[in-house]
Amino acid sequence: MGQRLAGKVAIVTGGAGSIGREHSLLFAKEGARVVVNDLGLAAVGDGQKASADRVVEEIRQAGGEAIASSASAATFAGAEEIVQQAVEAFGTVDILVNNATSGGINDIWRFTEKQFDQTVNSNFKGYFAMMKYAVPYMCRQGSGVIVNTSSGSGFGHPSNSVYAAAKEALIGLTRTAARELGRFGVRCNAIRPSAASFTALNSYQELTARWSDLMAITMRPKGAPPESSNASFDPDARAPRKVSPFVVWLCTDAARNVNGRSFHVYGDFVARYSEPEDERIIYAAGGWDLDALDAAASQLTSDLTNDYTLDEYPALKVFEE
Repeated sequence: MGQRLAGKVAIVTGGAGSIGREHSLLFAKEGARVVVNDLGLAAVGDGQKASADRVVEEIRQAGGEAIASSASAATFAGAEEIVQQAVEAFGTVDILVNNATSGGINDIWRFTEKQFDQTVNSNFKGYFAMMKYAVPYMCRQGSGVIVNTSSGSGFGHPSNSVYAAAKEALIGLTRTAARELGRFGVRCNAIRPSAASFTALNSYQELTARWSDLMAITMRPKGAPPESSNASFDPDARAPRKVSPFVVWLCTDAARNVNGRSFHVYGDFVARYSEPEDERIIYAAGGWDLDALDAAASQLTSDLTNDYTLDEYPALKVFEE
């Protein structure tokens, strides 16, 4: 097929890093005019940092249109500036891919307020801010697409508590935006990507080494041995370029019926997550008291076990200040 996004204007935050660069290049290949936003902090190679200017040059050399932005997507002022750059250069905003990310790694009781704020700002506040300033253009023109980058960390990730919480908050934001903006022709979806980025291959495992046993035990599928949770960061099997086609596809008319949903994109696979629903229900006319709950709660919780006491791993039960 031809260029599916010809004439569209796309903003990609974190658009020069491993996954973001692939997004930016593919959007341009499909005809979109791209605002490549990046602070240039992420490592993308030996001695190299992400560079919006470098990605823009790649796009232009291939015959596409793009501009670079170095404003911070983690602040309201920076988000407003990025959107204005898009409007001034290309006239509007049709697509917003919130991809910028930065995660603090620490025990819950060791997180500083600065680490907390930086992580929340990068992974949630900035996403909301970008939407706040891009959405009016989309609503006025009666069309637009937003893709938020969440993470599997939201399912529970020791050492990444704040990052996990911020990424899971994006799912609530995504669902709400779909319901709030759908009447204006604006769609909002989320992905949880898994890719062997430069950071994942070269520093992440070192940074999280002291939590590796805890992660292996508590993040594995229920009933599976600890080694089953070891993630594969094979550069070919989970290359960042394998994430971008689905993200770009979500922004085309082929996905016009997809709104408010979340997807896992990893290697050669794309999975749609189910939406929450009741598993078991108990009812008491007039409400519950504790005695009634004692008598009936087994109908609600009898199949549950606390899988995280780790009684069989005494070394992990030693608290360190």
